[in-house]
Amino acid sequence: MLTVHLLCAYNRPMSQPNSCELEVLDLVPFGQTGNESRFFALRLDRPNWNIWCPGQFVMLRPHNFGFDIPWARPLAICHMTARHMICFFQVRGRGTRRMAELRPGDKVRVWGPLGNGFVMEPDTPTLLLAGGMGIVPFVGYVSEHLKPWNVSMLFGHREHISCYPVDSINEHIPVDSLREPENGDLDNFIFTIQERMREYAELKGLVLACGPTPFLRTVQTFAIELGVRCQISLETRMACGVGACLGCVTKTTAAWPVGEKRERHVQVCTNGPVFWASQVAL
Repeated sequence: MLTVHLLCAYNRPMSQPNSCELEVLDLVPFGQTGNESRFFALRLDRPNWNIWCPGQFVMLRPHNFGFDIPWARPLAICHMTARHMICFFQVRGRGTRRMAELRPGDKVRVWGPLGNGFVMEPDTPTLLLAGGMGIVPFVGYVSEHLKPWNVSMLFGHREHISCYPVDSINEHIPVDSLREPENGDLDNFIFTIQERMREYAELKGLVLACGPTPFLRTVQTFAIELGVRCQISLETRMACGVGACLGCVTKTTAAWPVGEKRERHVQVCTNGPVFWASQVAL
């Protein structure tokens, strides 16, 4: 019964997201890329949510956005404790550059938890596949897992490993990492993904993946070829996070549950970001 309960709890969309104002506790830089850090762990007060699922996300809008940056930014929930929530981000544009200027005591408007999370089956051998910033939601996943000895991870990245929250995962499960600073290194990573997925297909296991679309497309192809159960978390641009703006749609396949959304476009923010690999067309 416990496994069934967890499977349902970690894979259903959460309704009635809460909006709240949280205080910044600290902003911790990770690694060095050039002369400054571009990766940060943002620690905020814990919101007053009763439940959250690893794989869900929040929309975050700091007060320092002012009128210059109207839209909030979607961030995966990295980890939650009894006292705080951690989000992890990479500086890539105007919004995240402004977020990198946050200081303890600053205020941030947050709404969530949004979307759905990854399936968690404690007794099933589970392989986590992460590409770059796709490692973030797995920090909370391994922390919440009841039997982490059934879980392992393969992590592919381009920046130095110190830029990512790998140590927080390695405390709970083994992590194999492959760095691909050059395009030619990608072939070795793809081969390794295929072999690891083949192993878990033979074990009747579960594969969970998060990362950029080309990475997820590769995982999806192997999942279908090998017949392994697989969920993927899509990284898409979002403006509202609640399905109103239609800016984050993806197309479903014939494998989508029977209903009006089969082979139609659906919002990633409300129907995902986690999908079964067979049910979406990348």
